[in-house]
Amino acid sequence: MNAGETQRRPWIVGVSGASGTPYAAAVLRALLAAGESVDLVVSRASRLTLLDETGISFRDGHWQEDLREWLGRGADGKPGTFAVDVDDVRHWSAGDLAAGPSSGSYASKGMLIVPASTACVAGVALGLSKDLLQRAASVTLKERRRLVVAVRETPLNGQTLRHLVTLDDAGATVLPASPAFYAGATHIQDLVDFVAGRVLDAAGVGHTLYRRWEGELGGGSRTTT
Repeated sequence: MNAGETQRRPWIVGVSGASGTPYAAAVLRALLAAGESVDLVVSRASRLTLLDETGISFRDGHWQEDLREWLGRGADGKPGTFAVDVDDVRHWSAGDLAAGPSSGSYASKGMLIVPASTACVAGVALGLSKDLLQRAASVTLKERRRLVVAVRETPLNGQTLRHLVTLDDAGATVLPASPAFYAGATHIQDLVDFVAGRVLDAAGVGHTLYRRWEGELGGGSRTTT
């Protein structure tokens, strides 16, 4: 490992199988735009969701090409909406339990799970570590680093609510993927960016993804006229 590599402290981004791959794409784009390094873990289930929602097959052997195509799409699915440089992304296979993020000695700033399925929430809350995504989240908690869990499910049953309370008690930020409308959204991308922006707020990463509340009623509607 060279000296430059030892100084790298990425955000680990885990993408689970819940619907909401545009949320993950928006978070990844914003992290890279902010100059952050990213370690990416895409679960097996999320690859099926990504294929269903975008038509993109995420392949380990061609992950840079597939990631670039994915992040280039807007929330409406239109290709080429964004130009994204993925050079500072490192991809780890979800089945690789010997990967860097599986160890507490691997330097990272924290982890963002976007979107988080109820199965993922349960696995992390129970400490199952059945794949790298869950193991990396468990490591993040034990090392007292920031863990943001953007759960995407409705309605929530009692079991999932108890798992979310467990994660909150362990120090994670539970962040439901719930768009707000006061920022003057006029497009689906605006709603996606709001959720992505709240994830980055919880992580302490600067961004300009949405208009912040400034105490003025109607401010959002006036910005769209």
